[in-house]
Amino acid sequence: MTFLVGDIGNTLTKICLINFNFKIIKSFSIETNKLNKTNYQNIFFNKILKYKVNKKILFSSVVPLIYKVIKKNLSKKKYKIFELKNLKISKIVTLNVNKINQVGSDRIANAIGAYEYYKNNCLVIDFGTATTFDIISKKGIYEGGVIAPGVNLSIMNLNKFTASLPILKLRSNAKSYGKNTKDALNAGFIWGYQGLINNIIKKITLTRKTNYKIILTGGYASLFKKYLINKPIVDQNITIKGITRIYKELLE
Repeated sequence: MTFLVGDIGNTLTKICLINFNFKIIKSFSIETNKLNKTNYQNIFFNKILKYKVNKKILFSSVVPLIYKVIKKNLSKKKYKIFELKNLKISKIVTLNVNKINQVGSDRIANAIGAYEYYKNNCLVIDFGTATTFDIISKKGIYEGGVIAPGVNLSIMNLNKFTASLPILKLRSNAKSYGKNTKDALNAGFIWGYQGLINNIIKKITLTRKTNYKIILTGGYASLFKKYLINKPIVDQNITIKGITRIYKELLE
């Protein structure tokens, strides 16, 4: 018997098969907006549900409409669908925030994954549609964090609201300022986000008087790893690890 968990993000949705030891054995990804179309959703889930999986499926979701559509579809197939914030996650982690309903489920999952696997004061930086920074103490207390504009979102907005600047695919070789538009943009985004990320890490570290294990995840994690002053690690499964821990503790 395997278990199914998933993360519904603004840009991508990732679904993972988990074995009885709660380890990831297979991953599937799709652009989230495609799941609003029945034909895409059926094709995507049919190839996943051909495996023998437990009838309980757990998601983190920051896209309520897509989660609702998925839940309705899978419920027709006799699966029981859960969203992690509807469970008693306080049994796993203390959420030291003003309003829990305003914290994205993915950020909670990131914090729980870091707490479960690294047993340290952790700062998880997630390069998603937004760039998020989430603080979890080694005592299992989620302390909130910081939300900054996402890299891709910034690139697309710059293209949208300017007449001549192109959509850019970032390269990691920004050694100097640009002699042409693409190199100038590349340097601006690499150096700009390098400064933003390092400054936020520094501010959090100084404000809390605590050193953190830095964990990077999301699309640009590997690219920015070498630009950070602190020595980070890249863990592209940190969100799924958190969701899996919740499944193990609250749904098994």
